[in-house]
Amino acid sequence: MTGLLERIQSPLDVRALSREELPLLAREIRDMILEVVSKTGGHLASSLGVVELTLALHRVFNTPVDKIVWDVGHQSYAHKILTGRREQFNTLRQWGGISGFPKRDESEYDCFDVGHSGTSIAAALGMAVARDCRGGKEKIVAVIGDGALSGGLALEGLNQAGNQGRDLIVVLNDNEMSISPNVGAISSFLSRKLTSRFVVRLKKEGENFLRTIPVIGKDLLNLARRTENSLKGFLTPGMFFEALGFNYVGLLDGHNLDELLDTFSNVARMNGPMLVHVATRKGCGYPPAEENPSLFHGVGPFDLKTGQVKSGKAGATAAGPPTYTSVFGRTLIQQAQRDDRVVAITAAMADGTGLTEFQKVFPKRFFDVGIAEQQAVTFAAGMASQGMRPVVAIYSTFLQRAYDNLMQDVCLQRLPVTFALDRGGLVGADGPTHHGVFDLSYLRSMPDMVVMAPRDEAQLQRALVTALQHDGPFAFRYPRGQALGVPLSDDPEVLEIGRGELLVDGKDAVIFAAGSTVAAALEAAAQLKGKIDLAVVDVRFVKPLDEELVLKMARACSRVVTLEENSVLGGVGGAILELLARDGALVPTLCLGVPDRFIPQGTQAQLRALCGLDAAGVVASIQRWLH
Repeated sequence: MTGLLERIQSPLDVRALSREELPLLAREIRDMILEVVSKTGGHLASSLGVVELTLALHRVFNTPVDKIVWDVGHQSYAHKILTGRREQFNTLRQWGGISGFPKRDESEYDCFDVGHSGTSIAAALGMAVARDCRGGKEKIVAVIGDGALSGGLALEGLNQAGNQGRDLIVVLNDNEMSISPNVGAISSFLSRKLTSRFVVRLKKEGENFLRTIPVIGKDLLNLARRTENSLKGFLTPGMFFEALGFNYVGLLDGHNLDELLDTFSNVARMNGPMLVHVATRKGCGYPPAEENPSLFHGVGPFDLKTGQVKSGKAGATAAGPPTYTSVFGRTLIQQAQRDDRVVAITAAMADGTGLTEFQKVFPKRFFDVGIAEQQAVTFAAGMASQGMRPVVAIYSTFLQRAYDNLMQDVCLQRLPVTFALDRGGLVGADGPTHHGVFDLSYLRSMPDMVVMAPRDEAQLQRALVTALQHDGPFAFRYPRGQALGVPLSDDPEVLEIGRGELLVDGKDAVIFAAGSTVAAALEAAAQLKGKIDLAVVDVRFVKPLDEELVLKMARACSRVVTLEENSVLGGVGGAILELLARDGALVPTLCLGVPDRFIPQGTQAQLRALCGLDAAGVVASIQRWLH
């Protein structure tokens, strides 16, 4: 690293540089991002693609007075480096380090916490309304990717923002569109020229002049506007945004600093809703990421010279057990080969949810709805209503966005939709926005929903085949990362719904565990053997509970411990306490789970230890409780 980046402590230092120095600064930022992410893992491709865009925004706009609202946050690494966190950047996504996403309590330059896609426009519009209510003048800029526009919230934000007509700048970061050089050159030329002070003033004065012409002035003004719109519609995709009430500017080369700086300088002086369309290249400046942007979207540590990933996305090494995600994907293919009603649905996460191979094998039975979780759920409900067996593969944290659709469109009609919830529990470095620690609680509240948490990969296989045989809603969740290495089956057996399993008998107390915590319960029981005689039950089904087994073991052991990698409120512990209370069984009960607070980033092992959900934590909690 040269000395240029070392001089940058805030955007003020960026504004002090000459234009000629900015390309060098961009290269140094890319080098730093690559060096750090190759060691820590993270969202690489998107952040590499917006280095010049980030520089231009902080150069032109007076941040942090002016606000930049990043969508999702996958592209925020250059922003973090430029806003006083350069020296902490090597702690990215680590325990006690800086977050991989913008966080308000981390920097005054992070004006809104983000983690899920499509929120930036709605949040930015809220900031713009607040500004206008208090008579402020600051600029509000929302930066959103083209993929996020498939989400309903983003479109709702565009609709409201365009209708209100407030000063708001939306930067559409398009890293997928293919556009020919000639059209791109003409479009960027028009965007820069049509936003210059002279042209804007000329346009306004021309409109005023046409209005003064008696009789035909209004018709001439409408003709002029139609001519302008036709030109924009022919040369750009801007008519859609213009129809929503935005003044469209684009398409800009997102790696051309001069073009970006000139256009943003002009746009900053304009009033009303503006949409600036910018084309960027994911992974820009690092060939392996440019060639495989999907792999390097969210990547583990990798060899910087070769681009070879040292560990998979789910944290599994090449040797050892497969990931839960891959087991799910292979089992789903097996079941689809046996039943042509089985279809797979994802919300822009085919690779992350293990459906890439399914897509190749069954291209006509695979559906990617984009970043639109509500659409995925109701779309699946529609298919199920016509006899299909849809499987919605989705991260636990993302299914939260479709709560109403689950309730109204699936459960109310008791439709046979299967929800395979990947990343159930504590996920690690992505932090609080991505921990899937609420699914057992909210799913359990839904009538007719079956909720299961398999303890290993073999039980995961059985969960899937059981779900596909069930004539109603069925959700099962499984953790991120490597499975336990138990033998798999080519013909998994269907489980009896609502039956738990006694794994270890005992008399002093019984642990009712679910999913990933079953292993910790078994290890804790083994460590305490000879001191405390613990029984261990895998509840398997959080809903419906095996009430007979729970009551039998609770009465036999006289003390109950519940254990789950879910919020301690409303999950397994809540279900068992409700049953004991309803039955009148006054049994002392200790509920262990994720505390009622948001858990930071860190490794899964660190976070489980923090929450007392590893074997050592379980042992310590039980010993304190009993003695």
